[in-house]
Amino acid sequence: MKTLQLILIAVISLIMTSGCEWSLNPEDDNHSVFNRVYEDPGFAEGLLITAYTLIPTNDYRFDEPATDDAVTNDLGNTYLYMAKGMWTAQYNPQNLWDNCNRGILYINQFLDIVSDVSWKPSNQEIEDLFIRRLTGESYAMRGILKYFLLRNHAGPGASGQLLGIPVFDDFIQESEFSTPRKSFAESVQSIYNDLDKALALLPYDYGNKTAVPADFSETKDVYSYNFVMGDATQQRVSGRIAKAFKARLALLEASPAFNANNDPSLWEKAANMTAELLDINKFDPKGNLFYLKAQIDAGSLTANDYLDNAEILWRRAIVTNRTWETNNFPPTLYGNGRINPTQNLVDAFPMKNGYPITDSKSGYNHSNPYAGRDPRLALYIIYDGSAYKNAKINTGVNAGNNGLNALVNSTRTGYYLKKLLREDANPNPSSTSDQQHVIIHIRHTEMFLNYAEAANEAWGPTGSSSHGFSAKDVIAAIRNRAGIAQPDEYLESVNTKEAMRELIRNERRLELCFESFRFWDLRRWKADLTEPARGVRIENGTYNYFTVEERVYKNEYMHYGPIPYTEVLKYNIEQNTGW
Repeated sequence: MKTLQLILIAVISLIMTSGCEWSLNPEDDNHSVFNRVYEDPGFAEGLLITAYTLIPTNDYRFDEPATDDAVTNDLGNTYLYMAKGMWTAQYNPQNLWDNCNRGILYINQFLDIVSDVSWKPSNQEIEDLFIRRLTGESYAMRGILKYFLLRNHAGPGASGQLLGIPVFDDFIQESEFSTPRKSFAESVQSIYNDLDKALALLPYDYGNKTAVPADFSETKDVYSYNFVMGDATQQRVSGRIAKAFKARLALLEASPAFNANNDPSLWEKAANMTAELLDINKFDPKGNLFYLKAQIDAGSLTANDYLDNAEILWRRAIVTNRTWETNNFPPTLYGNGRINPTQNLVDAFPMKNGYPITDSKSGYNHSNPYAGRDPRLALYIIYDGSAYKNAKINTGVNAGNNGLNALVNSTRTGYYLKKLLREDANPNPSSTSDQQHVIIHIRHTEMFLNYAEAANEAWGPTGSSSHGFSAKDVIAAIRNRAGIAQPDEYLESVNTKEAMRELIRNERRLELCFESFRFWDLRRWKADLTEPARGVRIENGTYNYFTVEERVYKNEYMHYGPIPYTEVLKYNIEQNTGW
């Protein structure tokens, strides 16, 4: 990691995205020095805004080709290399070490100066509110970046101790980058501390009020409150978002990779923290359609969507392009067909009656494998015979350009990606039909699935403590929304913690597919990482299944990501075992 050259901050793109109203006026010589942060609030806030630009979920990583859920026809794809055995401490496409630590150091620099900047010198009340909000945002953002560092890089050291991350809570110089890693428990506590500090300063939700909230009793003027905490501040990190990351952290802490003794109190803590964010009666009936035109058009482009749309807890600003469609549409629709869902994932979708296709009660027809399936299969994946953009997509052998391995941009598995894509986008180079897309940081469906997982481990399938809804209730709501009528016999038959665990993990796989969860879910569960990626060869009406790619991982240590080799070499940071 290199020393940050903060005097060059004038180049930061933050000014375009800053939530404050100030602008930069060029100096005569157009050169800036760091002291400018004390004179120019927009320049100062750039330190914090830079951290926002480094949030790992600012775009979908499309890392499923490193799992059993997808392969790619892009033979230079870094996740393909990972899956084929090239994942090392020197080659790590999942490395967030530099990214997140860089953001943390920007935040620490900002915390050093936030109280000394003239945010609104003409109004002390507004000045104080800016300091409070921006300080709270900084602690929350630091906790969020630490969370991603921990998820990607925690693991057992050579001593056998479960290690976390170096904790940087002050702006440091290069000589201090050799700070040893804290234990996993100490790292977790550091993140909780940051998020709790944020919760003490931030409103639960932003938005204009008719009266000053009780938590801001020192503020007398509702105009001042709305100026700083009102509608114009939407999409900045809030108290609700800080609580969501506390709940995410609690689930990580309770998971098998980090909870070797399966301490039930950790599962209970995760369930309780997550339940605070949820209301089963407000479960969004269209939440699994969040990326489609109707849902995007119905949501507010400026407000926090949970006020209009119960599915989205936190998202990026809406983006307009057709990049995902160009990358992933089938060739006949001017796409490159990059992400190819596997037969493994297709087989995970049950029948519409709720039974797994392996169950004799399912009614699954091997000669007509896509008939009568869970509607999410057709919603998320293009399979042979699918209708898309008023065209029939055939993926079999000798089925044209969309067929199996027909072209370099054809499917390698017999399937194409459909989820997250806008059917009304047109990748034709002669077209100008870009479309709006939403990139989600946190969906409520994820939170419900987190709760179901933790509640089942803490209290079993039907236990709920005092929350009023159980793991089974959550899964019933998710399956009902998917089109599996409730009550369904299969779900009713699942009455043990072990069977419910398997079902919850499968529902999570389906609901969150292609949103960059599978890679780290498999690792925190300590599940088998070596399941080969399979496809289907359809020829003369016959379905033959084959291995497309092996998954070359070492289960004994690759449930944890490595520390970058350069950090180990330069600063003697302790590496995770096996790397």
